[in-house]
Amino acid sequence: MATPPQIRTPLIAGNWKMHGRLTMARELASTVAQGAPAGIDVLLCPPFPYLAPVAVTLQGSHVHLGAQNLATEAEGAYTGEVSGDMLADLQCGFVLVGHSERRTLYGETDDVVAVKFQRAQAAGLTPVLCIGETLAEREAGDTEAVIARQLDAVLAQAGVGALKQAVLAYEPVWAIGTGLTATPAQAQAVHRFIRARIEARDGQIAAGLRILYGGSVKADNAASLLAETDIDGGLIGGASLDADSFLAICQAATAQ
Repeated sequence: MATPPQIRTPLIAGNWKMHGRLTMARELASTVAQGAPAGIDVLLCPPFPYLAPVAVTLQGSHVHLGAQNLATEAEGAYTGEVSGDMLADLQCGFVLVGHSERRTLYGETDDVVAVKFQRAQAAGLTPVLCIGETLAEREAGDTEAVIARQLDAVLAQAGVGALKQAVLAYEPVWAIGTGLTATPAQAQAVHRFIRARIEARDGQIAAGLRILYGGSVKADNAASLLAETDIDGGLIGGASLDADSFLAICQAATAQ
């Protein structure tokens, strides 16, 4: 028997990356907190130094706070690292895991990402697991193989049940910060592949899992992407640094 469809609340997440200063962080968070529409989930992921002040700014709002990364270890002599428990202390509810920039610039392997995924959940955080292929991999016809490998590495260590408290984000690496964007049909095809791969293990979990699209999402293309059946929100980079653009994307999500 087919698993009945579930209503998945859209999630729009802003990844500020290494941008901003303290005043900007407070002002941007305040504007988003005041303007975020009801009916969807909104998440902001500022750089580590601004987590505490942004947490204060978001207090009393329905906007969630998340971090961009966490350590593979729970604690110890790991200079420069930040643990999941530390992030939880700062009122983070989410953390990005396996972002393509972490994979490509800092050499995070699938196994490292899987460890971070589990560390996040052990600290009570919801991991946003990022997966996606490079342009060379897409042109070689390897998109599904890459996605399957990245996803299966986490499932092998954490089990499919762990996805009950997780979010996935499909980020075609070739569309991050390049101005290129997957067409709605291209994005939907990969999202459908991801959900089907999880359905093969647990249909109920697959039906409830939120899968975001990330890759040059802007106010003018958000509605068409979010209209696709298996796209449940967006992981927004550059456009999240402009309150008007980010809130326009949030508004587009409320119409779905």
